[in-house]
Amino acid sequence: MPALGQPAPPLQILCFLIIGRHVEVTCGDDEIAGVMLANFAATAATRLEGTPDLRYAVSANEAPCSGYSIERSGHGIVIDARRIDDLLFHFEKDLVVALQELRPELLFLHAAALEHGGRAILLVGASGHGKSTTAWGLLHHGFGYLSDELAPVELDALLVHPYPHALSLKERPPAAFALPAGEALDLGRTLHVPVAALPAGAGERAVSACPLGAVLFVRFRADRPAPVLRAIGRAEAAVRLYVCTLNALAHPGKGLDAVLRIAERVPCFALDAAELNATCELVSRFAAAGADAAPDGCP
Repeated sequence: MPALGQPAPPLQILCFLIIGRHVEVTCGDDEIAGVMLANFAATAATRLEGTPDLRYAVSANEAPCSGYSIERSGHGIVIDARRIDDLLFHFEKDLVVALQELRPELLFLHAAALEHGGRAILLVGASGHGKSTTAWGLLHHGFGYLSDELAPVELDALLVHPYPHALSLKERPPAAFALPAGEALDLGRTLHVPVAALPAGAGERAVSACPLGAVLFVRFRADRPAPVLRAIGRAEAAVRLYVCTLNALAHPGKGLDAVLRIAERVPCFALDAAELNATCELVSRFAAAGADAAPDGCP
């Protein structure tokens, strides 16, 4: 924030192409622009013709107030955030809601989405159950990156669209899966790894929609000596999918038809995750064998 009597820094206008929609963000200072670019660099676009689908203004509040404000065209002030990590959290939360309104034909699932062999594997689980950490580990085992928390599914073709923001972790991973030195963005309560810093070009392999190959419902179990992967039935899978659906009411049957379609056509499994490397090795064997051929460790 400039001192009194000093000219304000020039505004930075950033453009992103996210799930096929043009998003323009006017940033009030370099700190805000840096955080936005670090998080969304993989979707950055040159200035596009026509009116943006979404237009945001993000700025630091003037003294004596503190924190940041987010505005979206037509919606006034979306939120006041006190910290820079709160700013990114609330910005992305509003962005995801707005994208659901712009793409109502897609089923938005709260899930990590990875690519293996040209097909998408979803890691579904409640916050804190290890899906982002498992995704981070699997990127070291040759998987490609679509997203760590949002999976928009095109229901007719069962295609998963990428949402490649920076991978977000609440805690540092084990030493064998350490964050890239000097490249992760540490915002205090969250750590963010830009797509360009992911292991072995994982962010470059899955830049377009992938057919959905399998769904794994992840739950970290500290009491397990080894991870376990087991097939589950369609009814159980549909219930679990419905819980993690963000825009169920935008679809016929209040979303039940959509999750049943996935559960009936895509193999679904429960993954009790344990030590990270062992979990990643089990999932890697599963992906290499194919969903119809359970590897060792799958009952």
